[in-house]
Amino acid sequence: MRKILIIGAGRSASSLIKYLLDKSEAENLFVTIGDLSEDLAKKKTGNHKNSRAITFDVFNDDQRKQEIQQADVVISMLPAHMHIEVAKDCVAYKKHMVTASYISPEMQALDAVAKENDIVLMNEIGLDPGIDHMSAMKIMDEIRSEGGKIILFESFCGGLVAPESDDNLWNYKFTWNPRNVVLAGQGGAAKFIQEGTYKYIPYNKLFRRTEFLEVEDFGRFEAYANRDSLKYREIYGLEDVKTCYRGTIRRVGFSKAWDVFVQLGMTDDTYIVDDSEHMSNRDFVNLFLPYHPTDSIEIKFRHQLKIDQDDVIWDKLLELDLFSKTSISGLKNATPAQMLEKILADKWTLQPNDKDMIVMYHKIGYEINGEERQMDSTMVCLGDDQTYTAMAKTVGLPVAIAALKILNGEITIAGVQLPISKEVYEPILKELEDYGVLFKEFEVPYFGYDFSV
Repeated sequence: MRKILIIGAGRSASSLIKYLLDKSEAENLFVTIGDLSEDLAKKKTGNHKNSRAITFDVFNDDQRKQEIQQADVVISMLPAHMHIEVAKDCVAYKKHMVTASYISPEMQALDAVAKENDIVLMNEIGLDPGIDHMSAMKIMDEIRSEGGKIILFESFCGGLVAPESDDNLWNYKFTWNPRNVVLAGQGGAAKFIQEGTYKYIPYNKLFRRTEFLEVEDFGRFEAYANRDSLKYREIYGLEDVKTCYRGTIRRVGFSKAWDVFVQLGMTDDTYIVDDSEHMSNRDFVNLFLPYHPTDSIEIKFRHQLKIDQDDVIWDKLLELDLFSKTSISGLKNATPAQMLEKILADKWTLQPNDKDMIVMYHKIGYEINGEERQMDSTMVCLGDDQTYTAMAKTVGLPVAIAALKILNGEITIAGVQLPISKEVYEPILKELEDYGVLFKEFEVPYFGYDFSV
């Protein structure tokens, strides 16, 4: 049997594992799932006869090398910084590798030797990055094949709660790593290009600069800028594009309310709060407010942020029990960001019957035959349950499909790769449609860049 090694059995691996096990009889596959938790790996296999679950430590050199040598294709679902040792072994033993993570400089450095050994090291083939690459390149390649020139590229993506599970004022729950949500936008100004002019949004202004999007059947959304939109110009061949902007999608009103935490400093992850393990939500809020001998924390808060008592933002904050005496327990030597994450997790964790939703939106402006036009493309994917979430489907399925196509010799481009060639994206996008990952493309009037602020 042909052997596939999957390293990492976390939430994003559920649909990936199911896809390959469902295909195992027809494709003659044997799938090994390795994770630090053997119980988790076993749970994901469901005792399938063509599977094996093992305790796997990526830092155990002997085990890692042994398992990789036995595989035909290796899929790494580890955190991004852990891929490189796996990749080096894959090159050494001439094994193909697939990951959903961004290409690191260390990974890119393996390109030449991977090509020499005719090995495919496919990266950025999950959701974002991944499906965004493939769906955008499909449209742009079609436009270029007709003689068109791309002049505007905007791309947005967000993990949200499905409408039937949307039951809080923020219209949001954690569908992915909560820490990434709390730290979003930090580490430098967001940068993009607008009508030929470079633009930068510092972190303290980021959540006040949003663009609005309308998605058929799902209503209105907003998006704030991602940290670096400019790197996609070279990847997509957009060096001469007038506008290049990428953003994260939320429901309308989220960003303005989130900005309250940013302005107070609650998302800061650079220092430790003394005595954090003994604090309540109320104590935490008071850390960031000035002293006053008589005013309550609530009054100080509203005064400093200029929030009226009848403002919906105030209702959103009250909904989080932000001013309660609930203990932030178990967080010794915590940063403000970690303490905020704990408060939010108590309110925004998906419940057993909740479902999540992925929304993606592309806007592509182009010139053709002397006329300016725009093609928009939207995708909404709904989760099935807490195991086969929309996030798990959109991250895991492209990885699984790519791995099988590499194994079958249908994807053959050696080296460190992105899924931006027609050979890769066309069949994968087509198969994803069978799993509810379907794009709607439609022409709209071209108005140029419509950033709202």
